[in-house]
Amino acid sequence: MTAVESDAVTIITDPLFYALAIPAVITLGLSKGGFAGLGQIATPLLAIIMPPLEAAAILLPIMLVQDANAVWVYRRDWSGRIVTIFVSGSLIGIGVAWWLASYISDAAVRLLIGGFTIAFVAYSVIGLFRVPREPGRPAVGAGVFWGALSGFTSTIAQAGSPPYQMYALRLRLPKMTFVGTTAITFALINAIKVIPYFALGNFSTRSLGTSLVLLPLAMAANWLGFWLVKVTPQERFYRIMMVVMLLLAMELTREGVMELWFP
Repeated sequence: MTAVESDAVTIITDPLFYALAIPAVITLGLSKGGFAGLGQIATPLLAIIMPPLEAAAILLPIMLVQDANAVWVYRRDWSGRIVTIFVSGSLIGIGVAWWLASYISDAAVRLLIGGFTIAFVAYSVIGLFRVPREPGRPAVGAGVFWGALSGFTSTIAQAGSPPYQMYALRLRLPKMTFVGTTAITFALINAIKVIPYFALGNFSTRSLGTSLVLLPLAMAANWLGFWLVKVTPQERFYRIMMVVMLLLAMELTREGVMELWFP
């Protein structure tokens, strides 16, 4: 048995890994099913027991399959203007993340994930940015800025949702248009991210094998999300997940600070 095969067996059979990976892919599936933002918890969960970029590499193939599913389901409900503006901006962020990925430590990435998760919770719960009552027109400048930030955080830590939410929620889109636009936007961003992930050597037999093992559960959660988004208000799910996300973000931030300043 080779070293790579041995590592794959170790990860796939590790009870602690599954204890964190199972809720991670379930929330990711619900997020791709329409509950935008819930998937933010996935990378922080796995980053507790492995390098964040390795966790992101395990999740990306799962997300690509879920994205294809979501695009098909919501193919009639989306805003081409928002997708064009936001994805164009994301190219900048993905490029910067590609350039910086080799220089960013695991501790710094943990701080980044923790910081953006805390910001996302603050945005969602406290109302850091007030959402206008009337629909707005997607602005090019703001879309490119938040798109670049989303592309960067999505590439580094699969955490592209907070910048997207800060841009898209202010537009007061109809519910299904918001869900469909989100699905298509991140399907494109995730597809583009495959290029730097391959170039940086983030994919391995171990990570792809682990993705394959988790995929059936992720797809089941994905279809559950499609159903729930039609019959259940999102607020109840957000209240629970925001608390969990905040606790995880605080732990990741603590770990990052300890690793950077108290090695």
